Amino acid sequence: MARVVVLHPPDAAERILVPRDDALVREHDEGGGRYRMDDGPFRSYERTVTTRDDGQLEEHVDFRVATRFWGLLFVPPLRRAFAAHDRDHMPWWAPPQRLDERAASILGLLLTVSIVGGYLGTLITQTLTYVGDEFGTDIGGQKNVLSAVRASIVLLVPLAALADRLGRRRLISLTAGLGCVATATGAFVPSLLGYGISQTVARGFASALIVLIAILSAEEMPAGSRAWSYSLIALTQGLGAGICVWFLPFADDSARAWRALYLLPLLMLPLVLIVARTLPESRRFVATHVDAPIAGHGRRFALLAVSGFLLAVYATPSSQLGNEFLNDARGFSASRVALFTVLTVTPATIGVIVGGKLADVRGRRVVGAVGIVGGTLLSVATYASAGWTMWVASTMSSVIAGAVVPALGVYRPELFPTSLRGRAGGVLEGVQVLGAVAGLQLVGGLVDAGHSYSSAFGVAAIAPMAVAVLILVAFPETAHRSLEELNPEDRSPAPSRETG
Repeated sequence: MARVVVLHPPDAAERILVPRDDALVREHDEGGGRYRMDDGPFRSYERTVTTRDDGQLEEHVDFRVATRFWGLLFVPPLRRAFAAHDRDHMPWWAPPQRLDERAASILGLLLTVSIVGGYLGTLITQTLTYVGDEFGTDIGGQKNVLSAVRASIVLLVPLAALADRLGRRRLISLTAGLGCVATATGAFVPSLLGYGISQTVARGFASALIVLIAILSAEEMPAGSRAWSYSLIALTQGLGAGICVWFLPFADDSARAWRALYLLPLLMLPLVLIVARTLPESRRFVATHVDAPIAGHGRRFALLAVSGFLLAVYATPSSQLGNEFLNDARGFSASRVALFTVLTVTPATIGVIVGGKLADVRGRRVVGAVGIVGGTLLSVATYASAGWTMWVASTMSSVIAGAVVPALGVYRPELFPTSLRGRAGGVLEGVQVLGAVAGLQLVGGLVDAGHSYSSAFGVAAIAPMAVAVLILVAFPETAHRSLEELNPEDRSPAPSRETG
Protein backbone atom coordinates (compact mmCIF):
# COMPACT_ATOMS: atom_id res chain seq x y z
CA MET A 1 0.00 0.00 0.00
CA ALA A 2 1.42 3.39 -1.01
CA ARG A 3 0.74 6.52 1.02
CA VAL A 4 0.98 10.23 0.23
CA VAL A 5 0.77 12.82 3.01
CA VAL A 6 0.32 16.50 2.09
CA LEU A 7 -0.22 19.61 4.21
CA HIS A 8 -2.45 22.37 2.84
CA PRO A 9 -3.19 25.87 4.18
CA PRO A 10 -6.66 26.48 5.65
CA ASP A 11 -7.77 28.44 2.59
CA ALA A 12 -7.34 25.32 0.43
CA ALA A 13 -10.39 23.68 1.99
CA GLU A 14 -12.72 24.65 -0.84
CA ARG A 15 -10.45 22.85 -3.28
CA ILE A 16 -9.37 19.88 -1.15
CA LEU A 17 -12.76 18.96 0.30
CA VAL A 18 -14.34 18.28 -3.09
CA PRO A 19 -14.34 14.70 -4.47
CA ARG A 20 -11.87 14.17 -7.31
CA ASP A 21 -13.16 13.34 -10.78
CA ASP A 22 -10.30 13.44 -13.28
CA ALA A 23 -8.07 11.20 -15.41
CA LEU A 24 -6.66 9.51 -12.29
CA VAL A 25 -9.66 8.70 -10.09
CA ARG A 26 -13.32 9.44 -9.40
CA GLU A 27 -14.21 9.68 -5.72
CA HIS A 28 -17.36 9.83 -3.64
CA ASP A 29 -17.67 11.64 -0.32
CA GLU A 30 -18.33 9.32 2.64
CA GLY A 31 -18.47 12.21 5.08
CA GLY A 32 -16.08 13.15 7.85
CA GLY A 33 -13.32 14.01 5.41
CA ARG A 34 -13.17 10.48 3.93
CA TYR A 35 -13.29 9.84 0.18
CA ARG A 36 -13.46 6.43 -1.48
CA MET A 37 -12.98 5.42 -5.10
CA ASP A 38 -15.91 5.06 -7.47
CA ASP A 39 -13.73 4.45 -10.50
CA GLY A 40 -10.01 4.30 -11.15
CA PRO A 41 -7.00 2.04 -11.81
CA PHE A 42 -6.59 0.94 -8.19
CA ARG A 43 -7.24 -2.23 -6.23
CA SER A 44 -7.84 -0.04 -3.18
CA TYR A 45 -7.99 3.71 -2.68
CA GLU A 46 -8.90 6.06 0.15
CA ARG A 47 -8.28 9.76 0.74
CA THR A 48 -8.78 11.38 4.12
CA VAL A 49 -8.57 15.04 5.11
CA THR A 50 -8.25 16.18 8.73
CA THR A 51 -7.73 19.58 10.33
CA ARG A 52 -4.68 19.95 12.56
CA ASP A 53 -4.47 22.06 15.69
CA ASP A 54 -2.63 24.78 13.77
CA GLY A 55 -5.46 25.01 11.24
CA GLN A 56 -3.64 23.30 8.37
CA LEU A 57 -5.34 20.54 6.42
CA GLU A 58 -3.57 17.19 6.49
CA GLU A 59 -4.40 15.01 3.51
CA HIS A 60 -3.62 11.30 3.35
CA VAL A 61 -3.97 9.28 0.13
CA ASP A 62 -3.59 5.50 0.45
CA PHE A 63 -3.71 3.46 -2.72
CA ARG A 64 -2.71 0.18 -4.29
CA VAL A 65 -2.27 0.18 -8.07
CA ALA A 66 -4.23 -2.49 -9.98
CA THR A 67 -1.65 -2.75 -12.77
CA ARG A 68 -0.17 -6.19 -12.15
CA PHE A 69 3.64 -6.49 -12.13
CA TRP A 70 4.02 -2.77 -12.88
CA GLY A 71 2.86 -1.15 -9.64
CA LEU A 72 6.36 0.01 -8.66
CA LEU A 73 6.64 1.81 -12.00
CA PHE A 74 3.37 3.72 -11.58
CA VAL A 75 3.57 4.48 -7.86
CA PRO A 76 6.21 7.28 -7.98
CA PRO A 77 4.43 9.39 -10.64
CA LEU A 78 1.10 8.82 -8.89
CA ARG A 79 2.62 10.00 -5.60
CA ARG A 80 3.76 13.20 -7.29
CA ALA A 81 0.38 13.72 -8.95
CA PHE A 82 -1.56 13.27 -5.70
CA ALA A 83 0.89 15.48 -3.81
CA ALA A 84 0.49 18.26 -6.37
CA HIS A 85 -3.31 17.99 -6.19
CA ASP A 86 -3.63 19.94 -9.42
CA ARG A 87 -6.93 18.73 -10.84
CA ASP A 88 -6.94 21.23 -13.67
CA HIS A 89 -3.65 20.08 -15.19
CA MET A 90 -3.18 16.35 -15.36
CA PRO A 91 0.34 14.86 -15.56
CA TRP A 92 1.69 14.48 -19.09
CA TRP A 93 1.79 10.69 -18.71
CA ALA A 94 -1.83 10.31 -17.52
CA PRO A 95 -4.28 8.52 -19.83
CA PRO A 96 -6.63 10.80 -21.76
CA GLN A 97 -9.56 8.80 -20.37
CA ARG A 98 -9.45 7.17 -16.93
CA LEU A 99 -8.93 3.40 -16.68
CA ASP A 100 -10.95 1.35 -14.23
CA GLU A 101 -9.56 -1.41 -12.01
CA ARG A 102 -10.22 -4.21 -14.50
CA ALA A 103 -8.68 -2.33 -17.43
CA ALA A 104 -5.58 -1.47 -15.38
CA SER A 105 -5.16 -5.09 -14.28
CA ILE A 106 -5.50 -6.41 -17.84
CA LEU A 107 -3.13 -3.76 -19.15
CA GLY A 108 -0.49 -4.84 -16.65
CA LEU A 109 -0.76 -8.47 -17.77
CA LEU A 110 -0.61 -7.49 -21.45
CA LEU A 111 2.46 -5.33 -20.80
CA THR A 112 4.15 -8.33 -19.21
CA VAL A 113 3.45 -10.77 -22.02
CA SER A 114 4.36 -8.06 -24.55
CA ILE A 115 7.95 -8.29 -23.33
CA VAL A 116 7.92 -11.91 -24.44
CA GLY A 117 6.47 -10.98 -27.84
CA GLY A 118 9.01 -8.19 -28.32
CA TYR A 119 11.94 -10.48 -27.59
CA LEU A 120 10.69 -13.31 -29.80
CA GLY A 121 9.90 -10.92 -32.64
CA THR A 122 13.32 -9.23 -32.57
CA LEU A 123 15.69 -12.12 -32.00
CA ILE A 124 16.09 -13.09 -35.66
CA THR A 125 16.72 -9.49 -36.69
CA GLN A 126 19.45 -8.96 -34.11
CA THR A 127 21.27 -12.27 -34.48
CA LEU A 128 21.01 -13.24 -38.16
CA THR A 129 24.31 -11.55 -39.01
CA TYR A 130 26.06 -13.86 -36.54
CA VAL A 131 24.05 -16.88 -37.62
CA GLY A 132 25.21 -16.12 -41.15
CA ASP A 133 28.82 -15.90 -40.00
CA GLU A 134 28.70 -19.39 -38.46
CA PHE A 135 27.06 -20.94 -41.50
CA GLY A 136 29.07 -18.93 -44.05
CA THR A 137 26.12 -16.96 -45.50
CA ASP A 138 26.42 -13.48 -47.04
CA ILE A 139 23.74 -10.77 -47.09
CA GLY A 140 22.04 -12.47 -50.03
CA GLY A 141 21.63 -15.66 -48.03
CA GLN A 142 20.47 -13.74 -44.98
CA LYS A 143 17.92 -11.91 -47.13
CA ASN A 144 16.59 -15.25 -48.35
CA VAL A 145 16.35 -16.61 -44.80
CA LEU A 146 14.46 -13.53 -43.64
CA SER A 147 12.11 -13.88 -46.58
CA ALA A 148 11.62 -17.62 -46.02
CA VAL A 149 10.80 -17.08 -42.35
CA ARG A 150 7.83 -15.04 -43.55
CA ALA A 151 6.20 -18.35 -44.45
CA SER A 152 5.14 -18.21 -40.80
CA ILE A 153 1.92 -16.62 -42.06
CA VAL A 154 0.60 -20.15 -42.67
CA LEU A 155 0.65 -20.55 -38.88
CA LEU A 156 -0.11 -16.96 -37.92
CA VAL A 157 -3.39 -16.60 -39.84
CA PRO A 158 -5.19 -19.69 -38.47
CA LEU A 159 -3.99 -18.96 -34.92
CA ALA A 160 -5.36 -15.43 -35.04
CA ALA A 161 -8.60 -16.63 -36.60
CA LEU A 162 -8.93 -19.29 -33.91
CA ALA A 163 -9.10 -16.51 -31.32
CA ASP A 164 -12.47 -15.52 -32.80
CA ARG A 165 -13.76 -18.98 -31.86
CA LEU A 166 -11.89 -19.96 -28.68
CA GLY A 167 -11.19 -16.56 -27.18
CA ARG A 168 -8.33 -14.12 -26.87
CA ARG A 169 -7.02 -15.33 -23.50
CA ARG A 170 -6.49 -18.94 -24.56
CA LEU A 171 -4.66 -18.04 -27.74
CA ILE A 172 -2.45 -15.44 -26.04
CA SER A 173 -1.38 -18.06 -23.52
CA LEU A 174 -0.86 -20.70 -26.21
CA THR A 175 1.15 -18.54 -28.61
CA ALA A 176 3.34 -17.07 -25.86
CA GLY A 177 4.24 -20.47 -24.40
CA LEU A 178 4.80 -22.32 -27.66
CA GLY A 179 6.63 -19.30 -29.07
CA CYS A 180 9.20 -19.51 -26.28
CA VAL A 181 9.71 -23.24 -26.79
CA ALA A 182 9.92 -23.03 -30.59
CA THR A 183 12.43 -20.18 -30.39
CA ALA A 184 14.64 -22.20 -28.05
CA THR A 185 15.01 -24.92 -30.68
CA GLY A 186 17.11 -22.44 -32.66
CA ALA A 187 19.95 -23.00 -30.19
CA PHE A 188 20.41 -26.58 -31.40
CA VAL A 189 20.05 -26.36 -35.20
CA PRO A 190 22.89 -27.92 -37.23
CA SER A 191 22.42 -25.87 -40.41
CA LEU A 192 20.97 -22.70 -41.88
CA LEU A 193 18.06 -24.73 -43.25
CA GLY A 194 17.26 -26.10 -39.79
CA TYR A 195 17.50 -22.61 -38.38
CA GLY A 196 15.07 -21.27 -40.96
CA ILE A 197 12.52 -24.02 -40.29
CA SER A 198 12.62 -23.69 -36.50
CA GLN A 199 12.38 -19.92 -36.53
CA THR A 200 9.60 -19.92 -39.11
CA VAL A 201 7.48 -21.81 -36.58
CA ALA A 202 8.63 -19.54 -33.75
CA ARG A 203 7.87 -16.40 -35.75
CA GLY A 204 4.35 -17.66 -36.46
CA PHE A 205 3.61 -17.93 -32.73
CA ALA A 206 5.30 -14.59 -31.95
CA SER A 207 3.42 -12.71 -34.67
CA ALA A 208 0.07 -14.17 -33.61
CA LEU A 209 0.82 -13.21 -30.00
CA ILE A 210 1.44 -9.57 -30.92
CA VAL A 211 -1.76 -9.42 -33.00
CA LEU A 212 -3.86 -10.88 -30.18
CA ILE A 213 -2.40 -8.59 -27.52
CA ALA A 214 -3.48 -5.60 -29.60
CA ILE A 215 -6.98 -7.04 -30.00
CA LEU A 216 -7.54 -7.72 -26.30
CA SER A 217 -6.18 -4.29 -25.40
CA ALA A 218 -8.55 -2.54 -27.83
CA GLU A 219 -11.52 -4.54 -26.54
CA GLU A 220 -10.86 -3.78 -22.87
CA MET A 221 -9.44 -0.25 -22.77
CA PRO A 222 -11.71 2.84 -22.67
CA ALA A 223 -12.43 4.49 -26.02
CA GLY A 224 -10.46 7.62 -25.14
CA SER A 225 -7.30 5.74 -24.15
CA ARG A 226 -6.93 2.94 -26.72
CA ALA A 227 -3.94 4.51 -28.48
CA TRP A 228 -2.40 5.53 -25.14
CA SER A 229 -2.65 1.94 -23.89
CA TYR A 230 -1.26 0.62 -27.17
CA SER A 231 1.72 2.96 -26.77
CA LEU A 232 2.56 1.32 -23.43
CA ILE A 233 2.26 -2.11 -25.03
CA ALA A 234 4.58 -0.99 -27.83
CA LEU A 235 7.08 0.24 -25.24
CA THR A 236 7.14 -3.08 -23.42
CA GLN A 237 7.54 -4.89 -26.73
CA GLY A 238 10.47 -2.54 -27.25
CA LEU A 239 11.76 -3.52 -23.82
CA GLY A 240 11.67 -7.15 -24.90
CA ALA A 241 13.59 -6.20 -28.03
CA GLY A 242 15.99 -4.23 -25.86
CA ILE A 243 16.71 -7.28 -23.71
CA CYS A 244 17.81 -9.01 -26.88
CA VAL A 245 20.12 -6.10 -27.72
CA TRP A 246 21.56 -6.06 -24.20
CA PHE A 247 22.68 -9.67 -24.59
CA LEU A 248 23.90 -9.21 -28.18
CA PRO A 249 27.56 -8.57 -27.19
CA PHE A 250 27.75 -12.23 -26.17
CA ALA A 251 27.67 -12.99 -29.88
CA ASP A 252 31.23 -11.64 -30.13
CA ASP A 253 32.58 -14.36 -27.82
CA SER A 254 32.63 -17.12 -30.43
CA ALA A 255 31.06 -18.21 -33.70
CA ARG A 256 28.41 -20.20 -31.81
CA ALA A 257 27.76 -17.77 -28.95
CA TRP A 258 24.59 -16.41 -30.58
CA ARG A 259 22.84 -19.66 -29.71
CA ALA A 260 22.64 -18.70 -26.03
CA LEU A 261 20.22 -15.90 -26.88
CA TYR A 262 17.77 -18.50 -28.20
CA LEU A 263 17.63 -20.26 -24.84
CA LEU A 264 16.71 -17.12 -22.91
CA PRO A 265 12.96 -17.36 -23.75
CA LEU A 266 12.78 -20.51 -21.63
CA LEU A 267 13.36 -18.28 -18.60
CA MET A 268 10.26 -16.31 -19.59
CA LEU A 269 7.94 -19.31 -19.33
CA PRO A 270 7.10 -18.73 -15.62
CA LEU A 271 5.84 -15.24 -16.52
CA VAL A 272 3.78 -16.69 -19.35
CA LEU A 273 2.24 -19.21 -16.94
CA ILE A 274 1.25 -16.46 -14.48
CA VAL A 275 -0.36 -14.44 -17.25
CA ALA A 276 -2.19 -17.53 -18.54
CA ARG A 277 -3.67 -18.16 -15.10
CA THR A 278 -4.73 -14.61 -14.28
CA LEU A 279 -5.64 -12.94 -17.59
CA PRO A 280 -9.45 -12.71 -17.97
CA GLU A 281 -11.27 -13.21 -21.22
CA SER A 282 -12.33 -10.18 -23.21
CA ARG A 283 -15.78 -9.00 -22.15
CA ARG A 284 -16.61 -8.15 -25.76
CA PHE A 285 -15.80 -11.70 -26.84
CA VAL A 286 -17.92 -13.22 -24.08
CA ALA A 287 -20.79 -10.79 -24.66
CA THR A 288 -23.43 -11.50 -27.27
CA HIS A 289 -22.28 -10.58 -30.76
CA VAL A 290 -23.13 -11.70 -34.27
CA ASP A 291 -20.84 -13.71 -36.51
CA ALA A 292 -20.34 -10.92 -39.02
CA PRO A 293 -19.30 -11.81 -42.58
CA ILE A 294 -16.25 -10.22 -44.14
CA ALA A 295 -18.51 -8.79 -46.83
CA GLY A 296 -19.15 -5.13 -46.18
CA HIS A 297 -15.71 -4.56 -44.68
CA GLY A 298 -13.79 -4.70 -47.94
CA ARG A 299 -12.89 -1.01 -48.11
CA ARG A 300 -11.49 -0.97 -44.58
CA PHE A 301 -9.60 -4.16 -45.19
CA ALA A 302 -8.14 -2.81 -48.44
CA LEU A 303 -7.00 0.42 -46.78
CA LEU A 304 -5.23 -1.43 -43.98
CA ALA A 305 -3.81 -4.10 -46.30
CA VAL A 306 -2.32 -1.64 -48.79
CA SER A 307 -0.90 0.61 -46.08
CA GLY A 308 0.52 -2.32 -44.10
CA PHE A 309 2.14 -3.79 -47.20
CA LEU A 310 3.73 -0.50 -48.24
CA LEU A 311 4.96 0.36 -44.76
CA ALA A 312 6.61 -3.05 -44.47
CA VAL A 313 8.40 -2.54 -47.79
CA TYR A 314 10.54 0.03 -46.03
CA ALA A 315 10.32 -0.73 -42.30
CA THR A 316 11.29 -4.41 -42.46
CA PRO A 317 14.54 -4.13 -44.42
CA SER A 318 15.41 -1.02 -42.44
CA SER A 319 15.18 -2.90 -39.15
CA GLN A 320 16.40 -6.31 -40.28
CA LEU A 321 19.29 -5.25 -42.49
CA GLY A 322 20.32 -2.43 -40.19
CA ASN A 323 22.83 -4.55 -38.27
CA GLU A 324 24.33 -5.79 -41.53
CA PHE A 325 24.71 -2.16 -42.66
CA LEU A 326 26.50 -1.23 -39.46
CA ASN A 327 28.64 -4.36 -39.53
CA ASP A 328 29.45 -4.34 -43.25
CA ALA A 329 29.38 -0.71 -44.37
CA ARG A 330 30.48 0.96 -41.12
CA GLY A 331 32.66 -1.78 -39.62
CA PHE A 332 30.83 -1.98 -36.28
CA SER A 333 31.48 -4.89 -33.91
CA ALA A 334 28.59 -6.62 -32.16
CA SER A 335 29.22 -4.52 -29.05
CA ARG A 336 29.20 -1.30 -31.03
CA VAL A 337 26.07 -2.37 -32.91
CA ALA A 338 24.38 -2.96 -29.55
CA LEU A 339 25.52 0.45 -28.28
CA PHE A 340 24.27 2.19 -31.43
CA THR A 341 20.92 0.43 -31.23
CA VAL A 342 20.39 1.20 -27.55
CA LEU A 343 21.38 4.86 -27.81
CA THR A 344 19.47 5.64 -30.99
CA VAL A 345 16.36 3.48 -30.54
CA THR A 346 15.69 4.06 -26.83
CA PRO A 347 14.62 7.70 -27.44
CA ALA A 348 11.81 6.31 -29.59
CA THR A 349 10.07 5.92 -26.24
CA ILE A 350 9.38 9.65 -26.35
CA GLY A 351 7.71 9.43 -29.74
CA VAL A 352 5.64 6.39 -28.78
CA ILE A 353 4.32 7.97 -25.56
CA VAL A 354 3.64 11.38 -27.09
CA GLY A 355 2.19 9.80 -30.23
CA GLY A 356 -0.16 7.60 -28.24
CA LYS A 357 -1.57 10.49 -26.25
CA LEU A 358 -1.83 12.80 -29.27
CA ALA A 359 -3.55 10.05 -31.27
CA ASP A 360 -6.24 9.83 -28.58
CA VAL A 361 -6.54 13.57 -28.04
CA ARG A 362 -5.97 15.00 -31.54
CA GLY A 363 -6.73 12.01 -33.76
CA ARG A 364 -4.88 9.18 -35.50
CA ARG A 365 -4.50 10.49 -39.05
CA VAL A 366 -2.32 13.59 -38.68
CA VAL A 367 -0.08 11.96 -36.08
CA GLY A 368 0.39 8.90 -38.28
CA ALA A 369 1.09 10.81 -41.49
CA VAL A 370 3.58 13.24 -39.94
CA GLY A 371 5.38 10.41 -38.17
CA ILE A 372 5.71 8.39 -41.38
CA VAL A 373 7.10 11.24 -43.47
CA GLY A 374 9.52 12.58 -40.86
CA GLY A 375 10.68 9.17 -39.67
CA THR A 376 11.28 7.83 -43.19
CA LEU A 377 13.25 10.84 -44.43
CA LEU A 378 15.51 10.78 -41.39
CA SER A 379 15.94 7.02 -41.68
CA VAL A 380 17.17 7.37 -45.27
CA ALA A 381 19.53 10.09 -44.06
CA THR A 382 20.94 7.60 -41.53
CA TYR A 383 22.01 5.24 -44.30
CA ALA A 384 23.49 8.13 -46.29
CA SER A 385 25.66 9.46 -43.46
CA ALA A 386 28.49 8.40 -41.17
CA GLY A 387 29.97 9.54 -37.90
CA TRP A 388 27.95 11.66 -35.49
CA THR A 389 25.44 12.73 -38.16
CA MET A 390 24.43 9.08 -38.59
CA TRP A 391 23.82 8.76 -34.86
CA VAL A 392 21.77 11.98 -34.73
CA ALA A 393 19.70 11.13 -37.82
CA SER A 394 18.93 7.64 -36.50
CA THR A 395 17.89 9.01 -33.09
CA MET A 396 15.59 11.65 -34.58
CA SER A 397 14.09 9.09 -36.94
CA SER A 398 13.32 6.78 -34.02
CA VAL A 399 11.59 9.52 -32.05
CA ILE A 400 9.41 10.80 -34.91
CA ALA A 401 8.59 7.37 -36.32
CA GLY A 402 7.72 6.17 -32.82
CA ALA A 403 4.54 8.22 -32.95
CA VAL A 404 3.33 6.07 -35.87
CA VAL A 405 3.19 2.91 -33.76
CA PRO A 406 0.21 3.77 -31.53
CA ALA A 407 -1.45 6.09 -34.06
CA LEU A 408 -1.79 3.37 -36.70
CA GLY A 409 -1.49 0.24 -34.56
CA VAL A 410 -4.97 0.60 -33.08
CA TYR A 411 -6.68 0.76 -36.46
CA ARG A 412 -6.63 -3.02 -37.01
CA PRO A 413 -8.76 -4.00 -34.01
CA GLU A 414 -10.85 -0.83 -34.20
CA LEU A 415 -12.12 -1.22 -37.76
CA PHE A 416 -13.54 -4.77 -37.51
CA PRO A 417 -16.33 -6.30 -35.40
CA THR A 418 -15.61 -8.73 -32.57
CA SER A 419 -16.19 -11.88 -34.62
CA LEU A 420 -13.71 -10.73 -37.30
CA ARG A 421 -10.92 -9.08 -35.30
CA GLY A 422 -8.69 -12.12 -35.02
CA ARG A 423 -9.23 -13.27 -38.58
CA ALA A 424 -8.78 -9.80 -40.07
CA GLY A 425 -5.77 -9.08 -37.88
CA GLY A 426 -4.08 -12.32 -38.90
CA VAL A 427 -4.69 -11.82 -42.61
CA LEU A 428 -3.53 -8.21 -42.43
CA GLU A 429 -0.39 -9.34 -40.66
CA GLY A 430 0.08 -11.85 -43.45
CA VAL A 431 -0.25 -9.10 -46.05
CA GLN A 432 2.32 -7.09 -44.13
CA VAL A 433 4.60 -10.11 -44.22
CA LEU A 434 4.32 -10.11 -48.02
CA GLY A 435 5.34 -6.46 -47.96
CA ALA A 436 8.29 -7.39 -45.76
CA VAL A 437 9.39 -10.04 -48.24
CA ALA A 438 9.04 -7.58 -51.11
CA GLY A 439 11.06 -4.99 -49.21
CA LEU A 440 13.80 -7.43 -48.28
CA GLN A 441 14.08 -8.62 -51.85
CA LEU A 442 14.07 -5.05 -53.18
CA VAL A 443 16.62 -3.55 -50.81
CA GLY A 444 18.73 -6.69 -50.51
CA GLY A 445 18.74 -7.12 -54.28
CA LEU A 446 19.84 -3.53 -54.87
CA VAL A 447 22.65 -3.84 -52.30
CA ASP A 448 23.77 -7.15 -53.79
CA ALA A 449 23.85 -5.48 -57.21
CA GLY A 450 26.32 -2.90 -55.94
CA HIS A 451 24.04 -0.03 -55.00
CA SER A 452 24.66 1.81 -51.75
CA TYR A 453 22.40 1.27 -48.76
CA SER A 454 21.24 4.88 -48.98
CA SER A 455 20.16 4.59 -52.62
CA ALA A 456 18.45 1.23 -51.97
CA PHE A 457 16.50 2.62 -49.05
CA GLY A 458 15.79 5.79 -50.99
CA VAL A 459 13.93 3.71 -53.57
CA ALA A 460 12.04 1.78 -50.87
CA ALA A 461 11.06 5.05 -49.15
CA ILE A 462 8.57 5.79 -51.93
CA ALA A 463 6.24 3.19 -50.38
CA PRO A 464 5.72 4.78 -46.94
CA MET A 465 5.38 8.23 -48.49
CA ALA A 466 2.41 6.91 -50.45
CA VAL A 467 0.91 5.60 -47.19
CA ALA A 468 1.09 9.06 -45.61
CA VAL A 469 -1.04 10.44 -48.44
CA LEU A 470 -3.48 7.51 -48.18
CA ILE A 471 -3.96 8.09 -44.46
CA LEU A 472 -4.81 11.75 -44.91
CA VAL A 473 -7.28 11.30 -47.77
CA ALA A 474 -8.94 7.93 -47.10
CA PHE A 475 -8.60 6.72 -43.50
CA PRO A 476 -11.50 7.20 -41.07
CA GLU A 477 -10.89 8.93 -37.75
CA THR A 478 -11.53 6.54 -34.85
CA ALA A 479 -10.42 8.54 -31.82
CA HIS A 480 -13.02 8.90 -29.01
CA ARG A 481 -15.42 6.46 -30.72
CA SER A 482 -16.51 3.19 -29.12
CA LEU A 483 -15.93 -0.08 -30.92
CA GLU A 484 -19.70 -0.56 -31.18
CA GLU A 485 -20.05 2.84 -32.82
CA LEU A 486 -17.34 1.90 -35.33
CA ASN A 487 -18.82 -1.57 -35.85
CA PRO A 488 -22.63 -1.48 -35.55
CA GLU A 489 -22.81 -5.28 -36.02
CA ASP A 490 -21.68 -5.71 -32.44
CA ARG A 491 -24.86 -4.03 -31.24
CA SER A 492 -26.98 -6.83 -32.69
CA PRO A 493 -28.18 -9.63 -30.40
CA ALA A 494 -26.69 -13.09 -30.74
CA PRO A 495 -26.53 -16.23 -28.58
CA SER A 496 -24.19 -15.82 -25.59
CA ARG A 497 -20.96 -17.79 -25.72
CA GLU A 498 -19.02 -19.04 -22.76
CA THR A 499 -15.25 -19.43 -22.42
CA GLY A 500 -13.10 -21.13 -19.90
